Amino acid sequence: MFKLRKITGLILCILVSCCLVSGCTSTPASQHKTMTDQGMLFSDDSSDFVLLAEAVPDAILEIRYYSTYNFVGDRIKGYEQPVALLTKEAAAALKNVSDELKTKGYRLKIFDAYRPQMAVSHFMAWALDPNDVRMKKYFYPKLEKNTLFPQGYIAEHSGHSRGSTVDLTLFDMNLEKEVDMGGTFDYFGELSHPDYTKITKQQFNNRMILRDAMLKHGFKPLVEEWWHFTLKDEPYPNTYFTFPVSSASIKVK
Repeated sequence: MFKLRKITGLILCILVSCCLVSGCTSTPASQHKTMTDQGMLFSDDSSDFVLLAEAVPDAILEIRYYSTYNFVGDRIKGYEQPVALLTKEAAAALKNVSDELKTKGYRLKIFDAYRPQMAVSHFMAWALDPNDVRMKKYFYPKLEKNTLFPQGYIAEHSGHSRGSTVDLTLFDMNLEKEVDMGGTFDYFGELSHPDYTKITKQQFNNRMILRDAMLKHGFKPLVEEWWHFTLKDEPYPNTYFTFPVSSASIKVK
């Protein structure tokens, strides 16, 4: 799911991220930038972020990590409201995608966008608990849980935390249902690879409709996940943000 980093920094990352997020909704963000000993910049400055519902009003939101229907089985820490946040630059590019696809009878359906570092730390803590396999049959039926971290499905840091990555699918307005992509969001396995061919021709073509539109408007794909795209010219390629997913975060300037 994310690029794998050394496991030796796992516990340190969890502790650092917890410290960073405390009080981030009440203190000016510019006072809370810090550098970890791994040379990574964390920030709770939300001034360049927007609510996706306002920037891309035609998008349908189904924020999975605010619910319990996700690979963990619990609401994920840091998701305080079922909203989606993105950098202004990524949101503007996504608006162009939305406008184009709407003319073809589709709307974008958003599963996740900006993801705070505390949520990534929640994923990592879950990955270290071998007994919690409640959602295995839904999201990783062909994999053992202890392989998820070594294989890179779970990692210490996520591109989502940089604020310009989005997980999404298509909604067919004529059929009034989500488009069949031949696999579900957050399924861990080869089935999720965009170029996976052991699905129907229509399912593969559906993936390509989404992919082509996203690439046309400045996003780059991930080879392991058909739903995952990052703005190619993301404004914060080296910064990981810590403020929670909430409309209140956008009001902190």
